[in-house]
Amino acid sequence: MEYVTAVPHPRSEAAGPARAGRLSLAVALLCGALGAAVALLATRQQWSEGTATVAGGAFPLTARGSDVTGVPAALAIVGLAALVAVFAVRRAGRFLVAALLALSGAGTIAAALLGASDSSALDEKAAKASGDASATVDALSHTAWPYVAAVGGVLLLLAGLLALRYGRLWPAMSGRYEREGAPRPRRTARAVDPDRPEELWKALDRGEDPTGA
Repeated sequence: MEYVTAVPHPRSEAAGPARAGRLSLAVALLCGALGAAVALLATRQQWSEGTATVAGGAFPLTARGSDVTGVPAALAIVGLAALVAVFAVRRAGRFLVAALLALSGAGTIAAALLGASDSSALDEKAAKASGDASATVDALSHTAWPYVAAVGGVLLLLAGLLALRYGRLWPAMSGRYEREGAPRPRRTARAVDPDRPEELWKALDRGEDPTGA
C-alpha cells in the first residue's frame, strides 16, 4: 500500500510572504496617498456655519476646516512624508517611521472628530463682526466634512498598521545609492613609450614615473 505525503515545496513557502508583501505594499500606498489627499481636501471645505447679531440683524458666518483646526492638515502632510520615508530606512528605522504614520492617522481622526462640534472659530468671527468680545454665534450647524477628514485619518492609520505588520517584507531604496557610493577602482597608469618625448613630459605632468621604477 502506497502512502502519499503532501510536502510543501520550498518555492511555495517563499511565495506566500512575497505575495503578502506585494499586496500589503500596494494597499498601504493607496490608503496612505488617498488618506492624505482626503484629509487635506476636507480641511479646505466648510465645516460649520451660523449667524451673528449685528445692528439688529443676522450676519451669516462660515468656518472652514482650517479655521477650526490646523491639526488634520498638518498630520496628513506628516503621514504622507512618513509613507515615503518608509522605503528609505530599514529594520528599526522602518518600524519607527511606520509607527509615526499610524500615529498621524490616529491624530487626524481625533482632531477631525473634535472639530466636528467645535464652535470657537465661529464665536471668534461673531465677536469681530459684532464688535462685542463676549458675542457668540447663533443658529450653529455643522457639515459632514469633519467626518470626511476623519475617514482620511482612518486610511492613514490603516497604511501605518500595514507598514508595522508587513514593512519588513517591503523593498528599500538604499541599494542603488550604496552601489553608487562604493569606491571606484583605481585606474592603472598607461605604459609610456620612452622613444616619444611628449609622452614622457605628459607622464611627469601627471606626477607619474615615466621610467616605471
